[in-house]
Amino acid sequence: MKKISQLKKSTRTDFATYIGVIIAFIVMNLLQGSGVLSRSLTGQLVPICCYMSMAVSLNLTVGILGELSLGHAGFMSVGAFSGIIAAMSLQNAIPSAPLRLAVAMVVGAVFAAIAGFIVGMPVLRLRGDYLAIVTLAFGEIIKDLVNCLLVGYDENGLHMAFNLTGNMSIADLNLTAGGLEIIKGAQGASGTRTIASFTAGFILVMLTLVIVLNLVRSRAGRAIMALRDNRIAAESVGINVTKYKLMAFVTSAALAGASGALYGLNFSSLQATKFNFNTSILILVFVVLGGLGNIWGSLIAAAALTVLPELLRAFSDYRMLVYAIVLILVMLATNNERCRVLLGRAIPGRRKEAANNG
Repeated sequence: MKKISQLKKSTRTDFATYIGVIIAFIVMNLLQGSGVLSRSLTGQLVPICCYMSMAVSLNLTVGILGELSLGHAGFMSVGAFSGIIAAMSLQNAIPSAPLRLAVAMVVGAVFAAIAGFIVGMPVLRLRGDYLAIVTLAFGEIIKDLVNCLLVGYDENGLHMAFNLTGNMSIADLNLTAGGLEIIKGAQGASGTRTIASFTAGFILVMLTLVIVLNLVRSRAGRAIMALRDNRIAAESVGINVTKYKLMAFVTSAALAGASGALYGLNFSSLQATKFNFNTSILILVFVVLGGLGNIWGSLIAAAALTVLPELLRAFSDYRMLVYAIVLILVMLATNNERCRVLLGRAIPGRRKEAANNG
């Protein structure tokens, strides 16, 4: 009876999360239609959805699996640029913008999942903070690779080249007169047709919630949480450590890739520098402030902290100072022991203190 009541409680919590997101979507649509929202806040609706999905997906790795990842923006970058390439290349083949956006998001998710598998397969077999170190390096490597990437499309198909020496330009791809210049090295992707929409962002958030919550409530999810709580005990009862860790990590990377594709197709110009280490830390802040393992908290933190700088414009030059003070106060209010240990692992100078507290 106890297990049944717990299952009912988790189901009620999941449905409350779904209903809360649906209500928020309806309210924002009404506010947008009535002209209440400012132009800047309206322009942030799609990025907010992307960040919400990113926060939930990272929470799967950090909160549910218990592994620290510092390169989530790298998977977002893979999804963004692969999605842009797919959407721009399929303009004639798929005239429908929503369908082309869906295809681009699937392509972004697939490529990010492949990258997550390549990164996670060797690293997740190890113990300690190796995943944090490797994902940090992965994010920087992806940024440098995109800065060297030249991509164009014409009737002969895709043309790609790596400008490793710095002596090449998009003209070296020898595109025909009607060709499209998609990625121009350090200039990034420019001239992209913006086909992202708030409705697509809402669907992405709902799909992310369905995938993550169903995984957490499943037998595989219980195995993942068992590994987080006590790896030795989990191994002793026959749980395959690498399998379940890789399952959570690749799922998280795929959702980040889909979010990146939607994010990339919301802007006409996008550079690789957007997906740097600071972006990964920002997403990690969403997870930590929302609560490790708390999906609803990740959604609220991502939305609130994305909008907060815009709401603080009244403070002029002091708005980022106020923003930092708000983050500190929220961290003190939550006073989560696991959060302190996590931050101790992320900041080298606090590792010893975190180990003593943990």
